[in-house]
Amino acid sequence: MADKVLPQRIRELVPESQAYMDLLAFERKLDQTIMRKRVDIQEVLKRPMKQKRKLRLYISNTFNPAKPEAEDTEGSIASWELRVEGKLMDDPGKQKRKFSSFFKSLVIELDKNLYGPDNHLVEWHRTPSAQETDGFQVKRPGEVDVHCTLLLKLDHQPPQFKLDPRLARLLGIHTQTRSCIIQALWQYVKSNKLQDSHEKEYVNCDKYFQQIFDCPRLKFSEVPQRLTNLLLLPDPIVINHIISADANEQKKTACYDIDVEVDDPLKAQMSGFLLSTANQQEIVLLDNKLMTDVVGTPEEERRSEFYCQPWLQEAVGRYFYSEVQQRRQELELALAMRNA
Repeated sequence: MADKVLPQRIRELVPESQAYMDLLAFERKLDQTIMRKRVDIQEVLKRPMKQKRKLRLYISNTFNPAKPEAEDTEGSIASWELRVEGKLMDDPGKQKRKFSSFFKSLVIELDKNLYGPDNHLVEWHRTPSAQETDGFQVKRPGEVDVHCTLLLKLDHQPPQFKLDPRLARLLGIHTQTRSCIIQALWQYVKSNKLQDSHEKEYVNCDKYFQQIFDCPRLKFSEVPQRLTNLLLLPDPIVINHIISADANEQKKTACYDIDVEVDDPLKAQMSGFLLSTANQQEIVLLDNKLMTDVVGTPEEERRSEFYCQPWLQEAVGRYFYSEVQQRRQELELALAMRNA
C-alpha cells in the first residue's frame, strides 16, 4: 500500500491492470507539468507585476459668505472649503482602493500673505498607522480668491528614484526603480563593449562613465553602491489652483489625470494558486479509494502485528520523504513571496 505501482505478479495475473499503470504514468507526467508551472509562477512573482492606470483627480471648493444674523461665530465669518478627491479609471479589481493609498504625502500650500507663515501649509504624510481616505478637505476663513499649490508624492511600489541629470541623459531614463536602472546600465556596458575581455567582472569606463563614476575602471558589482549618490527622490506632482470666493458661482471642479501603477490582477490569482491546498486532500482520498475502495482497515491497524509487515520500512521512508518535499515547497514559496 505504500507504493501505488502494482507488483509484476499482479500485472501478469490481471492483464487489464495495464490500464491502471498507464494512468499512473499519465499522473506522473501531469505532476511534473504542474510542478514546472508552479516554479515558473514563483519566478514571475519575484518580479514586479504592474499595470498603468489613470487616477482622475478632482479639485473643487465651495464658498460660504458671511451671515451677520447667524447665531454662531462660524456662520458670521466668510469661509471656503477645498476638497481633493480622486478615483481609479477603468479599475478591473473588485477591491476599490482608497484615494490616499496612491500617495506618500500631500501638501497644500496656501497664500502665505493671507494666512501667515504658521498657517499656510496643510500636510498629510503616510505613516504606518495612517488611515486611508477617499479624499482631503481643507476649510479656512476668507472672502477673496486664494492661490494655492498642491504637491503630491506618489507611493511607488517598488520605490522609484530620479536619476542624476548626467546619468539620466546617458541612459535615457528620468525616474525608474533601482533594478531597472542597474539593468539599463548593464545594457549600456554590453552595447558599448565596456566589459573587460580578460577580467569579466570589470568595466572599462568610457568618458561618460568616468565623468559619472569618477574612475577609469570599476567592478560591476560596485555599481549598486556607487549609485546611492546618483539617485534622488522623485519630483512631486505640482498643481496650481485658485480657490474661488465668488458666491455667485456654482461649485466648480478641476480634473487632472495622473499615471499610476497598480498590481496586475493576475498576481493575486497566481499567489492564490500557489497557496491553495484545497485539492490536496481530495487527491489523497481519491488515491486511497482507487487503491483499496475503502479508507484504511481499522480492525487490522488496531493490532501491533499490522506494523511489523515487510512493507512498513519503505512506507515510513516514503512518508518522511513526502513531508520533507511538502515543507521544502512551503519554504520556497514563502521565500519567493518575500522577495516579490
